[in-house]
Parts: sequence; C-alpha cells; structure tokens
Amino acid sequence: MLTVDGLNVFYGDVQVLFDIAIGVNDGEIVSIVGANAAGKSTLLRSLSGLLKKVSGSMLFKGEQLIGKPPYKIVEHGIIHIPEGRRIFPLMSVQENLELGAYSQRSQAKMDKLLKEVYVFFPSLSQRKNQLAGSLSGGEQQMLAIARGLMARPTLLTVDEPSLGLAPMLVEKTFQIIEKINKEKVTILLVEQNVFRALTMSDRAYVIENGRITLKGEGSDLLKDEHLKKAYMGI
Repeated sequence: MLTVDGLNVFYGDVQVLFDIAIGVNDGEIVSIVGANAAGKSTLLRSLSGLLKKVSGSMLFKGEQLIGKPPYKIVEHGIIHIPEGRRIFPLMSVQENLELGAYSQRSQAKMDKLLKEVYVFFPSLSQRKNQLAGSLSGGEQQMLAIARGLMARPTLLTVDEPSLGLAPMLVEKTFQIIEKINKEKVTILLVEQNVFRALTMSDRAYVIENGRITLKGEGSDLLKDEHLKKAYMGI
C-alpha cells in the first residue's frame, strides 16, 4: 500500500530524516518507535504533505505523494491523527466530527459516517452537543480518532495516541486502534510505549537520530536486547 524510499526531510537547512525506507501492506498495523525527537512525527507529517522540504519517494498504491498538497493526500484516503489531538475546543463534539468529513470523499456520506462513529464511540454520542474543550483528556483522544474515521481512511496514521493519558485510558486507546484495524483500516502508528506498540503490530521500524536502525516483525523486535534496554527498561 505504502512504499517510502530514500526519504530525506529538512526543517530549513537542518536535515532531520535521512534516507528513510519503510513499507506498509494493506491491512497491517505498522509501528514507528524511538526516543523523543528521533523523527517519528516528522515522518508522519511528511506523509501528510505538511512538510515541503522533502526528497526521495513516497508511493501510495503506486502514486507519488511528494509534491501533493495535504488536501489531495486526504482525498487518497491517508488520514493523519496528530500528536496532541488538535481538536477544535470551542466547537461542539459533533461539529468537530463534521469537519472530519469535510473532504469530497466523505461529505456525501456524512450522516451515515456520524451514525457509525457514534456506535463506535457511544460516549461521544452522549456528549455531541458539548464543547470539545470541556471533554476529559481521554475523551478528547477518542474525539480525535473519531474525527479521523469521519474522513473514511484507507491508511490511518496515528501520532502518539497514548500521550498524557492515564494507564487505564492508554489501554483502551490501543484496543480501539486494534478494533479499527479489524474494520479493514490499515494503521501506521507512532508511539513511545514501545512494548505495547510492538505487541499489537505486525511489523515495526525503530528510528534513532533520524535514521531507521532496526526493522522486523513486532514479536521479533520485542526480543531485541538493545530495544529492551533502551526503550523498555528491561
């Protein structure tokens, strides 16, 4: 589905990603793990067309993404759930969800999508007229994910979904991501909870200082001694 090869990304004159190569197959959960400031979020922002100083190749179903504006990438079905949720706090829950269906691929099916999302997230249905900014942190994360689903993703890229959540809500969030995947949505996940990310992933990549240093099946990387010491405290 997605093939990234030789990807280099710059912020101004500073290079932050170096010769990145990853692949995501249809139906998989693939995780990108690593330390803070390793380049994980930069990779997702590049895929979404948010960064312009980019070279290399990013093919989605055989079509080149580099040079396409973000709204065109959304129309391809690549939907980005950003780090920090980025909901609209002074708008209602339902207004946030409706904005998720703003693209041409989703607008005509907005009513159907709303019904599906409210079934998936019943707590949001109970709060649909509430200001999004008044929700708890966990509810805001659910809203961010639900808004992404409103855009009818083929590939859902999720950036640090567990950030700032209580442990019980972290597990619930991961369970929801796994459930979404079972609904035939491919997932590319960036996550600092390395153990949980590898446990749920078909495959994973490790980024260190802007470079891919390890890759493999999630179950195999769980046994890697370097990962255990550096990221899992084992």
